[in-house]
Amino acid sequence: MLYNFLWVLHIIVVVGLIGIILIQRGRSGGLVEALGGVESIFGTKTSAMLVRGTVVLAVIFFTTSISLAYLSKERGKSLIEKYGDNDKSPKSGAKGVMNMPPLPVANTAVPAPSPAANAPVDEEY
Repeated sequence: MLYNFLWVLHIIVVVGLIGIILIQRGRSGGLVEALGGVESIFGTKTSAMLVRGTVVLAVIFFTTSISLAYLSKERGKSLIEKYGDNDKSPKSGAKGVMNMPPLPVANTAVPAPSPAANAPVDEEY
């Protein structure tokens, strides 16, 4: 549940971060020149607000990235790795190998191969 929420939040932050970076005025004007009226919408402190918004979104981006990496690592573990093995002494020499009882042998006789099956075949050319 938390993992999926973080994914959605991460994607929203990424799209917002891309948008806010493209709106900012660069040396050549950026996307703000194409929109024209962005400065009139936000007022005279447009660049300060956009820089502050970029910093906030960048911090959220890095936080969600690190959180998703940690949760992905935890999700990839097996149940034994997550909760530990209650029996610390393995029953066999190798760790993780289970001792299984031998399979029962059926009391049915295997039919012997017929002598004709092993006889050489006369081939005519």
